[in-house]
Amino acid sequence: MKTHLKLAAVLVLGLSALPQASQAGIAVSITVGPPILPVYAQPPCPVDGYLWTPGYWAYGPEGYYWVPGVWVAPPRPGLLWTPGYWAFGNGVYLWHAGYWGPHIGFYGGVNYGFGFFGTGFVGGAWAGNVFRYNTAVVNVNNTVVRNVYIDRTVIRNTTVVNRVSFNGAGGVVSRPSVQEQGFAREQRFAPTGGQVSHESAFARDRNALASVNGGRPATASLDTVNGRAYNQQARIANGAASGRLTAGQTEHLEHREGNINREVRNDRAANGGTLTPQERQQVNRQQNGASRQIYEEKHSPEANQRAEQRGEKREERREK
Repeated sequence: MKTHLKLAAVLVLGLSALPQASQAGIAVSITVGPPILPVYAQPPCPVDGYLWTPGYWAYGPEGYYWVPGVWVAPPRPGLLWTPGYWAFGNGVYLWHAGYWGPHIGFYGGVNYGFGFFGTGFVGGAWAGNVFRYNTAVVNVNNTVVRNVYIDRTVIRNTTVVNRVSFNGAGGVVSRPSVQEQGFAREQRFAPTGGQVSHESAFARDRNALASVNGGRPATASLDTVNGRAYNQQARIANGAASGRLTAGQTEHLEHREGNINREVRNDRAANGGTLTPQERQQVNRQQNGASRQIYEEKHSPEANQRAEQRGEKREERREK
């Protein structure tokens, strides 16, 4: 199906529409609506102070592609992320870019989950320069994130799960509240460089295209922009669940991943949000070492024996 561009001569990425401090605008307008939101699990928050940015369907020259949800460092303490959203009107779908600000603004009433249930955000709040996480609705790594609380009153219990990904006729019918209209007049801040590079990476990934994955992306969420840390944490979690890793081994491996994540965060903070080539090499060496340790401990004779005792067939395929 051909798509007709209405407002943009050249497609621009959803996260690149904002200057450093400005008002959000429309990045792109097309005539074909986005797929429904995929069902996916939220990885645990890997670093104290990171905030969740939900996944969304962006648009490129080859159609819609999925940008995975990811935990990111905000530009500064006190800022919150308002997700971008698609809005349908006058026969076209308009993309309204996400942004950082002191309050959560209107994001089309779209239920992105994990605290973004259509209005506001109930997954946590700032207490001065410290972010407190509501673990009733968001997932955190308790070995590195300590500022938590539980408030289950914010959970919406419903038998109807709405996965519609756009606002307007045929989608979510919602308008900004008086309070959200007030928030719209506050200063807004652009996505971080990490967020922009995150979207750019998946714009180049053909497996992220809805036309390729059928609306079910294989990579729906990551714990960090580079994503590797979550893959390793997932391997640790799988090892613990299968019995291949003991509680002590699991705790040690999670602490090792947490230390790597903290080092990356500190290096980025010292270098304006980026890593030097030397720092990237060091992180890769550390992650390679952690990967080898995960594999060796999950495939040791003791681990195989525990797995066999649980009725599990021995793993034949080597993890990468």
